[in-house]
Amino acid sequence: MTYHATHFFDTDIGPCGITWTEHGVAAVRLIEARAVTAEHAPPDQVRDAIEAIQAIIRGEARDATQIPLDLARVGDFERRVYEITRAIPFGSTMTYGQIARQLGQPGAAQAVGQAMGRNPVPILIPCHRVLASGKKLGGFSAPGGTATKERLLRAEGSLKGEQRSLFDP
Repeated sequence: MTYHATHFFDTDIGPCGITWTEHGVAAVRLIEARAVTAEHAPPDQVRDAIEAIQAIIRGEARDATQIPLDLARVGDFERRVYEITRAIPFGSTMTYGQIARQLGQPGAAQAVGQAMGRNPVPILIPCHRVLASGKKLGGFSAPGGTATKERLLRAEGSLKGEQRSLFDP
């Protein structure tokens, strides 16, 4: 597989990079700073992905399930985990254990959590909507860790049932 290009864009929580192939979006990374200035103009489907990511981070409901992804580098277990995770609606959450049970592997909650940590396209596969048991935040591999995860969930109204800005206390 050959990566076609990478493009950097801004979001309400900082810069983000997106990489695509001929099959779809292959990687999304929230980054602390833009380290590279050379980039390519994204094609229409990648521009749609960028707009969806920016909207979701702003706390706007957006269905990103139709954006083509290239998950050729992930294993079968991860692919199944990501399919379930991608279907979690805006403003909703699931736990690692719920996903494991939906997979028919009730003892695989830890493996589900590890798959979330390897998610190549966060936001488009909304791993921030997956919580630990007892509805605890669990981990988050983007810059800012669980604080970023909490801000995303608050913006979506997933915490305490209220819609809030990313920057509200």
